Amino acid sequence: MATLQPNSYCVLGLMSGSSLDGLDIAFVDLRETDGHWHYEWIAVECISYPTEWRQKLQSIQHESVPDFLRTHVAYGHYIGKTVRDFLKRYSGEKRPDFITSHGHTILHEPQQGVSCQIGDGASIAAETGLPVISDLRNMDMALGGQGAPIVPIGDKLLFKEYDFLLNLGGIANVTVQKEALAFDICPCNQLLNHFAQQLGFDFDDSGNFAKSGRASIELLGVLRQKKYYKRLPPKSLNNEFSILEIIPLIEAENLSPQDALATCSAHISECIAAAIAPYAYRTRPSKMLASGGGAFNKFLLAQIQEQLSEKGIELLVPDARLISFKEALVMALIGALRWRGETNVLSSVTGAQRDSIGGAIWAGQIQ
Repeated sequence: MATLQPNSYCVLGLMSGSSLDGLDIAFVDLRETDGHWHYEWIAVECISYPTEWRQKLQSIQHESVPDFLRTHVAYGHYIGKTVRDFLKRYSGEKRPDFITSHGHTILHEPQQGVSCQIGDGASIAAETGLPVISDLRNMDMALGGQGAPIVPIGDKLLFKEYDFLLNLGGIANVTVQKEALAFDICPCNQLLNHFAQQLGFDFDDSGNFAKSGRASIELLGVLRQKKYYKRLPPKSLNNEFSILEIIPLIEAENLSPQDALATCSAHISECIAAAIAPYAYRTRPSKMLASGGGAFNKFLLAQIQEQLSEKGIELLVPDARLISFKEALVMALIGALRWRGETNVLSSVTGAQRDSIGGAIWAGQIQ
């Protein structure tokens, strides 16, 4: 393994979210000083998936076991080659000490103790010649946890100044700093992108289509009755929740895509406000940082802020780089903690028996 400077790490963090936008790569410097972590960006990029890989990742859960394993390995090689090309474009004085790869979640059944993120770490290491840390959720699952969310360790160590951290990805989730708690709230971009695609667009840019529609009050009442929303944390969602339980209810109403988008936006903002309510401060205002692709949706943000204002919460939107690559940045940190043999998954978040050190390490080129 590479020889590292004490408390200083140059890491590539890789993330593939449920929205299937592409492979997010965050090349960062991480430093720990007296228990405080700091980061600096070196380079970032989202590599859009070719149509072939987008289709494979959408359908892999239906493959046979042999085909699944072939795809798992092939996707690892694809990631490795993509990283290799990225490093050629951003070659400079710094070389990564290691890679942390989240992989792409294709199955998440915490009730059965199973969560699977494909992208074979050994294949990535073979392609890049760099050490790779992968399988980040497995230890927590083995200890009886949800295996999700795992980002809160990064929120705790890198973003202490915020009371809440909201991720508006394929699924919306939140970290509550004072409780050392985090959980999935509801489907987010999974819903919005689905109905935007009916209009011939990958996503609803700035929420303009939703803004032109009218939300169905009756349907909103039906949606908020879903059992998941009434459960207490720890809890997490899989991709099938939106596909099997939410989208069919909306499509059954035969709404226009614009009205469906308006309904989804209202539903997301209602769910976020309801989920946050038990943890809002009563004696002082508080700050919530928004990130993920949904943080570019101005209409959605306005609806969320309207709901949160009643609770004294200010929704803050950072620069575009942090919006897009916060999760990949946190993956890099999770890898650094694994490299040091330190806790990187919090049981208060996942419900596991104890905190854990998650991630398998695959050696790169032996020096």
